[in-house]
Amino acid sequence: MNRSSRNQRGFTLVELLVVIAIIGVLVGLLLPAVQAAREAARRMSCSNNFKQIGLAIHNYHSAYKQLPTQGSGTGIGLNSPNWWQRGNDASKMCLSAFVGLTPFMEQQSLWEKISNPMAETVTGAAPPGNTGLPGQWPAMGPSPRNFSINPGYIPWATEIPTLRCPSDPGTGPPALGRTNYATCMGDSPSPWANNYKRGNLTAGSNWGHSAANSVNRGMFYPRKESKFRDTLDGLSNTIAMGEIKTDLGDRDIRSSISWRRRGSNDVNNNPSFCLDAGEIDPERPTYWCAAGSANCTPPQALVQNASRDCRGGNWANFRAIVSQMYTVLPPNKEVCVGQWIDGPGTCPPSSNHQGGAHILMGDGAVVFMTDSVEAGDRRAGGVRLGQTGPRAPGSPSPYGLWGALGTRAGKETVEEQLNQ
Repeated sequence: MNRSSRNQRGFTLVELLVVIAIIGVLVGLLLPAVQAAREAARRMSCSNNFKQIGLAIHNYHSAYKQLPTQGSGTGIGLNSPNWWQRGNDASKMCLSAFVGLTPFMEQQSLWEKISNPMAETVTGAAPPGNTGLPGQWPAMGPSPRNFSINPGYIPWATEIPTLRCPSDPGTGPPALGRTNYATCMGDSPSPWANNYKRGNLTAGSNWGHSAANSVNRGMFYPRKESKFRDTLDGLSNTIAMGEIKTDLGDRDIRSSISWRRRGSNDVNNNPSFCLDAGEIDPERPTYWCAAGSANCTPPQALVQNASRDCRGGNWANFRAIVSQMYTVLPPNKEVCVGQWIDGPGTCPPSSNHQGGAHILMGDGAVVFMTDSVEAGDRRAGGVRLGQTGPRAPGSPSPYGLWGALGTRAGKETVEEQLNQ
């Protein structure tokens, strides 16, 4: 008897390889799209954070009739005679504008800890013995610049989600409570910016006030109150804050700081001083030159991994390199500081977003500013007291549209709609 049989046929090796190749091509095509979609979502979240900060600024101004001060807090204390020195008994007027904004960013419980004495510490041990209060931290905390990190003051070590961009990978020590947003201080990176106060926080001299007035041209001033009415160019034409990339200790020119210890006005006279000195690696133009390189010159001093004193290292720290930005160099350019590391430098905004960084306008609008924004002459000296011609006090910004957006009363006309 004949039995009919049915041949069962499987995939040949060639067919299997073709299928695998097709799947590989599809994955190769889809993976960048997935990554781009994820970055778009992170960028949207970053923009939403900035909108919340803008709303907090306006609510603060409605409540107190002024902007939160960049450089506020309690006085000099007894631990040391100068504001830049260590102190656990006072905040030494070193608090950033974000401290005052905490209750307006849904951080009321954190504000209550800051504004009252507290005994809790990061490690659970007792507070140090030089806080001025037995067994307690003082109200408004110790200086966020220099204080005991062991046992540690809890508020200054707290991460605030609203102040973090999801695209920034920086987490944990040596930073304490990172921030990806910084106040705009104008377009003149002069070491005279802090001259409203002396080192012991008494009022500055008449010359000091004149010098500080000539260089503090942004919406925020260091250690001096400002109001919306001071922004004569209009809130919609003036930058209030900018996004910054936090330091990862990787010599990135956007987050690691080249410190020029000689010549207090080197950077103010030429914002491209560090670039012209050959400190940027030509083979890796987003990194500072490394020691031993034959084709470039390492920075005289490189500030990185410096705990709360690095770029974005602590949201409560008012220091220029930590939580301030200037409209001198375009976004994502190098951070270069002159003689005093406590003074301003180029400090441009920066981010891990492709092609630019977010900025917050005075009216609360959030704009993505591209790296290619018109920024005038990047080697032009900043406006300041004692200069003449285009650098005389009150002169238009030498840094084009970018510089004009950073000044509150430059009388420049902005003809481009930024958020269209």
